[in-house]
Amino acid sequence: MSDLKPSEIVTELDKYIIGQHRAKRSVAIALRNRWRRRQLAPELGEEIAPKNIILIGPTGVGKTEISRRLSKLTDSPFNKVEASKFTEVGYVGRDVESMVRDLVEITVNTMKLREQEAVKDKARRIAEERLLDLLLPKSRESHGNRDENAEGSSVELVTPERTSASSTREKLRGMLRKGKLDDRYVDLDVSDRSMPMVEIFSNAGMEELGVNFKDMFSNLMPKNTKRRKVKVSEAMDLLAQEEAQNLVDMDKVVKESIEKVEQSGIIFLDEIDKIVGKGSGGGGHGPDVSREGVQRDLLPLVEGSTVTTKYGPVKTDHVLFIAAGAFHAIKPSDMIPELQGRFPIRVELDSLSREDFIKILTEPRNALTLQYEALLKTEGVEIVFKEDAVETIAQYAQEVNENTENIGARRLHTILECLLEDILFDAPDMKEKRVVIDRGYVEDKLQDIKSDEDLSRYIL
Repeated sequence: MSDLKPSEIVTELDKYIIGQHRAKRSVAIALRNRWRRRQLAPELGEEIAPKNIILIGPTGVGKTEISRRLSKLTDSPFNKVEASKFTEVGYVGRDVESMVRDLVEITVNTMKLREQEAVKDKARRIAEERLLDLLLPKSRESHGNRDENAEGSSVELVTPERTSASSTREKLRGMLRKGKLDDRYVDLDVSDRSMPMVEIFSNAGMEELGVNFKDMFSNLMPKNTKRRKVKVSEAMDLLAQEEAQNLVDMDKVVKESIEKVEQSGIIFLDEIDKIVGKGSGGGGHGPDVSREGVQRDLLPLVEGSTVTTKYGPVKTDHVLFIAAGAFHAIKPSDMIPELQGRFPIRVELDSLSREDFIKILTEPRNALTLQYEALLKTEGVEIVFKEDAVETIAQYAQEVNENTENIGARRLHTILECLLEDILFDAPDMKEKRVVIDRGYVEDKLQDIKSDEDLSRYIL
């Protein structure tokens, strides 16, 4: 992240997301400000709060994608949550603090997997030795063949039997590495993880108590293992996995994960407009009471507080919150004033035009046309999208969005699935391995559905 300037962040986002330049600029500045804060003296750096962002725009214009790509680009812990899932404490629903706990859980698991990957080679070497012990058990005599010299240190006597056992072990090692023993079976003690789950349903952070009970019981109960007869190749993978877990220092992983969440975590709050009542704070009755309660519960997290997790306390002072919503019926100014002040940056995203749809279909690295070409190539079928076909698909997407619900770029997924359904179904048995999609093909498949408004509402 330290190497990326705001302009470079925008350039990277441009590879996957079409348009929305203002939104990209805003998130790039917010991200760079994090790096700038870390360059300051700790006393001043602690005082600088993150500049949280509200992305305003209809569904399918790239709000979630911008945030997700941003986290991947900077390797930041990321958690996307739907604000409408949360309710005020006392109502039936999720506690807002669970979004921070989920973020910590995701980060710990990610860091643990990385650490296991880093010690993979060492774990495999240890697993190899354990597997050779299973294939060639050591004789008892070789363990007892020791002599004491004058100084009292133990000297091992090399006997002919021990030398031959050592050479046999090396031969077995060579055969194991070449895969000649893969089809042989060995008896292996495998830990049985089918432990009954203990879950507790309750409010105000008590869900975390359920997890702690599980950990406590798992430590009290004896390790449950069962003996299985497995192939050598599978045994190698199981042993390597077990050794990798043993080599990972979990205390270090947890410490680094918490620091990473606190310094560079991103929480994406989708559908924030759903927890804002029209003229919020007015009536004081009905569902708006709960909605305003969620905003008030959310406020300490966004302002900066300490959340208790099973890995220890986590501060949210410098977690970046990116909120998003369509804001059709209500405005950001309908949020409670305290929460408005914690989201100083508001960016309106543009609705997608026909030209945008054409670019989305062809330009990004993960463009939809490229995805379908790659999928069908696995069946040996080459599919070619002509320029006029792409233009027609974009035009259909725009018209259907205007006549029915506007779901943005997601409409392209629906139209392409409908367009390519026959090819996707028949691909394994097709004699003709090259299919050209042109304007005529698109109109032939979709014209009747599009012209019937009732039908297009259901299918496109």
